[in-house]
Amino acid sequence: MIAKRTRLLITLAIAPLALAACKKEAEAPAANTPKGEAAAAVAPPAGKTWTEVVEVTPEGGYRVGNPNAPVKLMEYGALSCSHCAEFSETASKELLGDFVTSGKVSYELRFFMLNALDIPATLLATCGSPEAVVALADQFWAYQKTMFQTLQANEAQFQQAAALPPAQRFTAIAKAGGMDQFFASRGISQAQGQACTADVNKATALANATNKAATELNITGTPTFFVNGTKIEGNTWPVVKTALQNAGAR
Repeated sequence: MIAKRTRLLITLAIAPLALAACKKEAEAPAANTPKGEAAAAVAPPAGKTWTEVVEVTPEGGYRVGNPNAPVKLMEYGALSCSHCAEFSETASKELLGDFVTSGKVSYELRFFMLNALDIPATLLATCGSPEAVVALADQFWAYQKTMFQTLQANEAQFQQAAALPPAQRFTAIAKAGGMDQFFASRGISQAQGQACTADVNKATALANATNKAATELNITGTPTFFVNGTKIEGNTWPVVKTALQNAGAR
């Protein structure tokens, strides 16, 4: 099965990846309860919406929205994680369209490498402008099932990637999963994509950032969420939405 071989391909990463899993946690009440008044809406810069304001954070995340928002949501997500895809499908429209647009909430996505599939996918998702990254991640999560079907059809090609040198390895994985064509159809040309998937230094940095998050923040699975620096016990949209509301985004 592809899933089993994917786990084995963790060893293809440039640096050893921390052990973690894609997991859906049971529904749980948010830890906090509403205190004080609700946060006031904040107007975006002239001529923009808050969803058009994107910054790369010092930790390497991609933050959308008001950088001074009183409620800060941060997600550790993996592009190969089915539960991250499920969260994206159920949450993105309301999260970005209502919460972030109000200026009350900022959303930061930090990529987490569960396996060797996540490295080329993330290299390609971050290959263009920072403003496109979160939208590309959402689109890739919607494409994810097709990626796994493509990998299954190209099983031999996928396995052969293990024998390739690092600068070619993730390009080959991307091709086996149809990632190169997916991102090419969204503005990342084949040549540009190949240059990004051959970036060994960035691949190493992604693996190192994953290990650091796993060690320092005890990230054991994806998606994992923090609101104003506090980890949420639960990772479904109803749980995260409640936590945002309890923090003042209501």
